[in-house]
Amino acid sequence: MDRRDFLKSGIVAGSALALGGVTGLWSAAASAAGPQRQWDLVAVRGGEPDEMFDSAIAAYGGMGTFVPKGARVVIKPNIGWDVSPERGGNTNPRLIGRIAEHCFDAGAREVVVFDHSCDNWRQCYLNSGIEAAVKGAGGKMVSADSKGYYREVEVPGGKRLNRALVHEALLDADVFLNVPVLKDHSSSVITASMKNLMGVVWDRWYFHRNDLHQCIADIASLRRPDLTVVDAYNVMMRNGPRGVSESDVVRMRALVASTDFVAADAAGARLYGVDPAEVRHIGLAADMGLGRMDLKDLSINRIKLG
Repeated sequence: MDRRDFLKSGIVAGSALALGGVTGLWSAAASAAGPQRQWDLVAVRGGEPDEMFDSAIAAYGGMGTFVPKGARVVIKPNIGWDVSPERGGNTNPRLIGRIAEHCFDAGAREVVVFDHSCDNWRQCYLNSGIEAAVKGAGGKMVSADSKGYYREVEVPGGKRLNRALVHEALLDADVFLNVPVLKDHSSSVITASMKNLMGVVWDRWYFHRNDLHQCIADIASLRRPDLTVVDAYNVMMRNGPRGVSESDVVRMRALVASTDFVAADAAGARLYGVDPAEVRHIGLAADMGLGRMDLKDLSINRIKLG
């Protein structure tokens, strides 16, 4: 049994399983430095989703660092599945609600949230808890279930994906916040920030027919998020991307934020328990110059709560 299988094995108790990935990312001492925009990555552990984001965004000097007054902001979570938050199939609603609050506090004119769901979109939005959280913060949920919401654009840096129908909410936004959930995926090893971008396009099946990993890297090249926030509070360790039950999930109580989505995915891979090199689209994106995957060369602020 290799380390990845060990981490995913039901033989190990949940707390020990979670520590397998978490201790790797937090192996260095926690940082004590004050806020700075220059952090390559901020990693937080030990809190609730909303309070971990509070700490992460404070390390970057507040949401005003990314959201200018009057900006139209789009937040792209994973809302692909009609499951409850405890199942780990979607981004945690408390995290999305808090991010929307921070955006409005920074002076955002509008905050829009969407995903091209796999299950019925109305049920996904409702039962994930994300719709209630977004509306409670004053944000707006928009549908992605009709081709009419998408516009065809070129993907200039794409190698297999040269054109795509992309949701208008992303194309029209001033600020793009990518907020995936970290979880297992049967086809791509993990879902994190780059895989989450399949939810901004209309024809997801093109990816599966034309080198999934290269297409993921290609769509990631279209528009880099201003900030990526990886939700690793409830992490699905097997049977992804939908999962079967709560027994698939480990409560890691972690969060990663970065202006470099490749670094964010590399950190997510470490949390999940695999080398980033095992996730092919991470290496492809790094080779395309979209970001850095070698975490040892990054400036990382490690924060432990509780």
